[in-house]
Amino acid sequence: MVHEGAAAAAAAAAAKAVLIVDDDSGFRLMVAHALARAGIPSTQAATGEEALELADANAPAAVLLDVRLPDIDGFEVCRELRDRFGDWLPVIFVSGERVEPHDRAAGLLLGADDYLVKPVDPDELLARIRRAITRTQNKNPVGQPEHRDDLTPREVEVLRLLARGLDPAAIAAELVISPKTVASHLQSVMGKLGVHSRAHAVARAYEDGWINSK
Repeated sequence: MVHEGAAAAAAAAAAKAVLIVDDDSGFRLMVAHALARAGIPSTQAATGEEALELADANAPAAVLLDVRLPDIDGFEVCRELRDRFGDWLPVIFVSGERVEPHDRAAGLLLGADDYLVKPVDPDELLARIRRAITRTQNKNPVGQPEHRDDLTPREVEVLRLLARGLDPAAIAAELVISPKTVASHLQSVMGKLGVHSRAHAVARAYEDGWINSK
């Protein structure tokens, strides 16, 4: 008999894919196969930027995130995911290099739901993913991002800096994120505000009270 929690997690994941973020294609394939055997779809990303783009395009059921990535590290990706989706999105770190206690503590303090050390047993990994999905689904039963129709805290930060006259490169330097990530935030902001230019985005933000002139 299937445990109700596991069944609920599988059902929740079936509606959305688990995002596997790792530059090791062999590891991604192993995890994808384990998830597929449980009836859970997955998508894959080899870099942090690709992961954020995929997450923005289709909110995942959970994110399995390697700490060491070829562009931005997993810790920054986790911060971005928390800014964009809030606490409802399960994020599980996995690493074969950042395995010291202080690494794991840092990952958990950043908001990760779990931190696993490679090599990871596929069955244990699947159980942890299911548990994380079940826990967050219970917090947010409809399984939707919190305030997805509103601006996230990071998007408001980007908008405020834009209103101060900073260009995307300067905004990236100020927030210690990549210019590509800033561009992604600006695209999301314009879409949510229903405008087609940065100037209109700033004007609408003043009108709607997201930022003020003081």
